[in-house]
Amino acid sequence: MCGILGFVGGEKNSDTSVSDALERLAHRGPDARGSYQGDGIVLGHLRLSILDLSSLANQPMHSHCGRYVMVFNGEIYNFKAIHQRIASARPGFVSRTQSDSEIILEAFAIWNTHFLQFLNGMFAMAIWDKQERKLFLFRDRLGIKPLYFFEHDHVFAFASELKVLAKDPGIRKHLTHNSGSINQFLHLGYIPSPRSIYTQISKFPAGHFGVVQGGQLSLHQYWNLEEKITRGIYPTRSYSDYLEELQELVESSVKYRLVSDVPYGTFLSGGVDSSLVTAVAQSLHSKPINSFSIGFWDKEFDESMHARNIAQYLGTSHHSMMVTEEDALEWMPELTDIYDEPYADSSAIPTLMVSQMARRHVTMTLSGDGGDELFMGYGAYRWARRLSHPVVSLLRAPASILLKHGPMKYRRAAGLFDKVSAEQQRSHIFSQEQYLFSRKEIRSFLRKDYYQEFLLKEHSKSSLTASEQQALFDINYYLPDDLLVKVDRASMFFGLETRVPLLDYRLVEWAVNLPVQHKWHKGEAKWLLKQLLYKYVPAEFFNRPKRGFAIPLKKWLKSELKDFAMDYLNEQAIRDVGVLEPAMVRDLLDGFYRKDQFYLYNKVWQLLVLQKWLMQNKG
Repeated sequence: MCGILGFVGGEKNSDTSVSDALERLAHRGPDARGSYQGDGIVLGHLRLSILDLSSLANQPMHSHCGRYVMVFNGEIYNFKAIHQRIASARPGFVSRTQSDSEIILEAFAIWNTHFLQFLNGMFAMAIWDKQERKLFLFRDRLGIKPLYFFEHDHVFAFASELKVLAKDPGIRKHLTHNSGSINQFLHLGYIPSPRSIYTQISKFPAGHFGVVQGGQLSLHQYWNLEEKITRGIYPTRSYSDYLEELQELVESSVKYRLVSDVPYGTFLSGGVDSSLVTAVAQSLHSKPINSFSIGFWDKEFDESMHARNIAQYLGTSHHSMMVTEEDALEWMPELTDIYDEPYADSSAIPTLMVSQMARRHVTMTLSGDGGDELFMGYGAYRWARRLSHPVVSLLRAPASILLKHGPMKYRRAAGLFDKVSAEQQRSHIFSQEQYLFSRKEIRSFLRKDYYQEFLLKEHSKSSLTASEQQALFDINYYLPDDLLVKVDRASMFFGLETRVPLLDYRLVEWAVNLPVQHKWHKGEAKWLLKQLLYKYVPAEFFNRPKRGFAIPLKKWLKSELKDFAMDYLNEQAIRDVGVLEPAMVRDLLDGFYRKDQFYLYNKVWQLLVLQKWLMQNKG
């Protein structure tokens, strides 16, 4: 796991400027750093050593033939199998290292971009062809590892984090804030790919490779999840067959991700997904593995005791800590620099803290991300099913009006019934189920010169139910642009690698074809995944409501975080920044703080995050 960067064209040729750029990524690779310069290109690499800890595996790495130079961030779990392919294609090939980096570079040298079909892992990488003066860029299928790029006037630059590009003097002079991104942030709580907060910087799309020549990027998709949905082509199988297949896939995925030359552990929240990953990992070891969890003194949000009980049952070496409002306040000033752009997922705070704790003991962790999206774990999927019913669809408009004037507990759901176009349905359900801003509200809260209509590409596949369409939206947007961003930035801030077994592409392709009755069974979400979990941990450990990895945000905003929020959301600050309408912000704060409209807390948090970022990044 590492940090990568590169510049093609322009004046980025001095050791000092490359050193400055690498320093901005130093947290991602504390073990080694290196650069390559020549032929009008600069490549930089920061290394976090996980496989082959020797200096021979440092990067930039040169191919055996000498034609290619690579910088690579990630892990390829099946590199030993690829090594065997290379040995068959090139008898006499002898590797110089025990690293996956050398193997995938040689695979590219033999099979060019076709090598992507062999890779099972998470990756963002760049390979420079010295002979043809071409740069190749690659990002993994699910977008687990980050990659940003800047393209302007025959100058191309890329990096693992936005800050490398945004703070570069040669790039910064071209940057402007992206009004469309601000609109999307208010609607979703994150900025979806391919946008970033800057008009001139984009997120490299997942499942794509690109070729840069003459400073111009051409993009090519090599993996499309919708094309992997083949339901109806093959006969359905029995419940026991599906359960057996799921167990084989999960165990294979976890086993792959336990290949490491450094100490490792698991994030264990006490929920279904992290418990399953931890249980399978522990089953593959004769000695206790490390597990890590965060707790809150607020019992409504504290699941640490559940995590502790599961850890005790499994026999892991468990580490836990409690989080207070004061702890959260200490991290608030850091969030803008860590996440680089407006990002409103408040669970970033406990994720940072559990990553910091884990890094004191291990260098690599496993997380349970992906289970909810693949096996129908979110409330949004219930809403998608309800709202797609013909009768409910006809009554949406009157229902919305009635709920908005009803008791407080009903007002929070009113926005879900607002009538929207079919093209906006899935983003609308996500936004309103999370209590974020609707498109109509965004028009009111933003000044006219900042408001923009926007439409996300919401894929549609007729063979899928409304709930599955909603899950596909999350896999395409929420997962790579919110959840995986959260874990990557939080863990890598401390030089900690995090792997996600439930997002092995083999498991993802299998899960999207699993009949929906095995995901949602007799009113129970994630049913088949739970049946697998119960093979390792008794079901009674999970007889409790789903909470998710959340903090007591609405309580904290009314106590320890209130003064901090007012530093950025007071009327003068709103006017100085000039993006939000002061009167609308004032009414929102009045509703939350004085009228006790508790469901507004996420909107208050969003505006706080946005204002803070804008005030710290003026111009």
